[in-house]
Amino acid sequence: MLLIDTILICQALLGAFDNLWHHEWQARLPQQRGARRELALHAAREALYGALFLGLAWWAWHGLFALAIAIVLAVEVVITLADFLEEDRTRQLPPFERWLHTVLTVSYGLFVGVMGPVLLDWAAEPTALVANGRGLVSWWFTAMAAGVWAWSVRNALAVRRLGEVPAPAVLPVPRGAEAVLVTGGTGFVGRALVARLRAEGRRVIVLTRDVRQARLQFDPAVTSVGSFDEIAPETRIGAIVHLAGARVLGRPWTAARRRELVESRTRLSEALHALVRRLEQRPRVLVAASAVGYYGVPEAGTRCDEGTPPQPGVFQSDLCAAAEHEARRLEGLGLRVVRLRFGVVLGTEDGAYPMQALAARLGFGAVLGNGRQPVPWVHLEDAVGLVRWAMADPAVQGAVNAVAPEHCDQAGFSRALAASFGRRVWLRMPGAPLRAVAGEMATLLLDGQAVWPRRALAGGYRFRYATLRQALPALAAASSGRPAAACVEPSPSTTVRR
Repeated sequence: MLLIDTILICQALLGAFDNLWHHEWQARLPQQRGARRELALHAAREALYGALFLGLAWWAWHGLFALAIAIVLAVEVVITLADFLEEDRTRQLPPFERWLHTVLTVSYGLFVGVMGPVLLDWAAEPTALVANGRGLVSWWFTAMAAGVWAWSVRNALAVRRLGEVPAPAVLPVPRGAEAVLVTGGTGFVGRALVARLRAEGRRVIVLTRDVRQARLQFDPAVTSVGSFDEIAPETRIGAIVHLAGARVLGRPWTAARRRELVESRTRLSEALHALVRRLEQRPRVLVAASAVGYYGVPEAGTRCDEGTPPQPGVFQSDLCAAAEHEARRLEGLGLRVVRLRFGVVLGTEDGAYPMQALAARLGFGAVLGNGRQPVPWVHLEDAVGLVRWAMADPAVQGAVNAVAPEHCDQAGFSRALAASFGRRVWLRMPGAPLRAVAGEMATLLLDGQAVWPRRALAGGYRFRYATLRQALPALAAASSGRPAAACVEPSPSTTVRR
């Protein structure tokens, strides 16, 4: 059984990596409406794997019981083949994911090959479940079964949630209407923006790395392209919203990762320039996403508005400055350029909120470091609202801070988040271990910017969610599937400044 145990453990570890790296981090399947069938297949396969792990952990399946194991192995093959077909239908797999799937398939074939003779030996015995505990290996298999079953339930819940999301009401696109070109349209803010534009009857073109997934994600009136070259010169584009960019918080900021983050925000610039130059009618406005990281790590007590300079040498500041520099180059082609500096965008489907909300709901909300670092935030609806306002108002130009007007520190935010679920914050995470593990990336968690949306307020934008008392209860209600409750007051220790 040693070879069987080794193969199963390797299979479990490779499968866990595939789930976390490809399905969660890169493809973000639980947030994609078009991935519902794939997630259902994953949930079924994980349920079978959990049963297999637990069954082989403690028992030998003699006689007719051996047939049950054989059926599980056969059904797993059928589900995997169906999963391959579904993946090819709905999304474009990167080369590494295809390679890993091949390795997993070969590994599973090897497992079936060595398990076959064992099943034949078991089948020759009188029918019985025979205790076959193997010490630490059995407990390890039990832990794997628990983890796989938890993931199966998680995917099943995602399938149910995606099935309950109604198709957005959309208006027909007027003939000859101008289009809005959205890069990063399948991302967190991009999906919400496209849905809002379509609800208004706007024509939308989405630039995406995965055209198949985008076509399943949006209604048929949304045009999905994989390259600017697919857009004909006579296409009438009135506005460009540039949201593309890799996630900043996640993998360590190695030299290679820093290059990847910068290039993900700037490499489309030349292609965007070329597109604008060859269009017969040039767009009027470019709304480009930046972030409050532009201000670096200001001194305590500093309030940043759009006139506050960047901090050269601080990576998050250099990253945002590089992205904004590329956006400003479009001004030379006659476009009005608006650079939206987003804070932490709060929404129930993606971004920072879901994991923080889960921790708060379970009583694991925590104060990070000293808790006094500012948390500039904005509700997803206002993030989309600010993009639409910047597109529509010809007086809006240059940098605009896309944050709520209420300032709070991290301790106050954590306590208000916990209070929205009827919980309190008991835990504290010291800053030193986070800095030791994450390096400079820890500044995203332990250092913040007190940012003021001066231009948005002066320009007449009205925030729907201007305070945490408005935003967090609404988000908690949406994530719990219940009607929004009346706004609750933050706990007395919440630090809120205007």
